[in-house]
Amino acid sequence: MILDEIVADKKKRIEEDKARISYEEMKALALACERKPVSFYEALKKPGLSIIGEFKKASPSHGTMDNQIELTDRIDMYNASVSAISCLTEQDHFLGSVDYFKQIRAITNLPMIRKDFIIDPYQVFEAKVIGADCILLIVAILNDKQLTLLYELAYELGMDVLVEVHDEEEMKRAIGLDAKIIGVNNRNLKDFTIDLGNALRLSKMVDDDCVFVSESGVSTDADIAMLAGSRVDAILIGTAFMEAENPKALATHWRGLFDTAGEQAK
Repeated sequence: MILDEIVADKKKRIEEDKARISYEEMKALALACERKPVSFYEALKKPGLSIIGEFKKASPSHGTMDNQIELTDRIDMYNASVSAISCLTEQDHFLGSVDYFKQIRAITNLPMIRKDFIIDPYQVFEAKVIGADCILLIVAILNDKQLTLLYELAYELGMDVLVEVHDEEEMKRAIGLDAKIIGVNNRNLKDFTIDLGNALRLSKMVDDDCVFVSESGVSTDADIAMLAGSRVDAILIGTAFMEAENPKALATHWRGLFDTAGEQAK
């Protein structure tokens, strides 16, 4: 299963990282950070549809992105059209890096989420050091003890957490954690099939205070219309934005379409 392979590779990468900068050194750097994180939760909780624009170079399901614009031009467009930015830092399967994250951090004031396969407190401290406002925790790769430890550590450091689930059982675990932001991955990480109905179904399990995010699989007007009128606060968009010539125009179009379709659905 690809998810097991990704996690195994991530464990090797973490050990390599610790050989360069020790756990204690990374922790000290994180605790010394003076930058005050921007609330990811508040950015997504505001009225209307919030959009998280993603930066990634590749994915196992799609391959290398057909990137139409340079990083700086992309972030300029994101700055003018989205509520938050996601950056992949996983190296082996998504061709990400913390260097990309730091480049983007230097040219945006929007809240940023470090999107990675986080399994070790070291990565949480590193997220703080590189300027993350939020981290992703994937329920499927963590037991309850790990999930609680990493979740609480992130908040102790002033960051938010997007807790990612894929099914009812994982949603119950996220709710049990009292997660403030829950994302449903519409892509099955085991076989990469996409089902937007996953977000629609699981959204009914969360309360009004929780920010609910639909992740992955949005690529057409029909997808946006399908999600409109549902209990969705935000949509994370990766491939569609990465391969668009004008992600700013696409974000504006989809936000308007979501609002219109939502009104019609009432």
